[in-house]
Amino acid sequence: MNPFAQLSVIGSLSVAAAAGTWMVQGPPITSVVTCDPATIGPDEICLSQVSGKVLWIDARARAEWEEKRVEGSALWNLNSGEDQQAMELEIATRMLEAELVVVYCGSKACDTSRHVADRARKLGLGPDVKVLHGGWDALKGSSRVK
Repeated sequence: MNPFAQLSVIGSLSVAAAAGTWMVQGPPITSVVTCDPATIGPDEICLSQVSGKVLWIDARARAEWEEKRVEGSALWNLNSGEDQQAMELEIATRMLEAELVVVYCGSKACDTSRHVADRARKLGLGPDVKVLHGGWDALKGSSRVK
């Protein structure tokens, strides 16, 4: 085989491998969420500040939560097809053992996490309840994602 043909085969295999990786893993993470504790709202928290015994609440759709989530997180979204009482009961039970509750949804612009956080605060069970600044975008690629 001549060198040009060999180069063509190697190039084709490289492109196929890259396309396969893209299809399985998704596109590379291109945006990094920056978070300055001095500039975020009082109900928010930066990922770098999260520590201790944390209850993570995922406010995204069930399909997204099932695909990838923070390990040990609980699902509590506001989708009408979900059993809201069952989700609230699970959260209430788990909040009793938490020092901090962190709610996240799909992105910084997503307001669902704020609504879920308000509902969690209204349970009045003790731990501080915060919204993760940047939402899922802040978590992508972190060691916390399962």
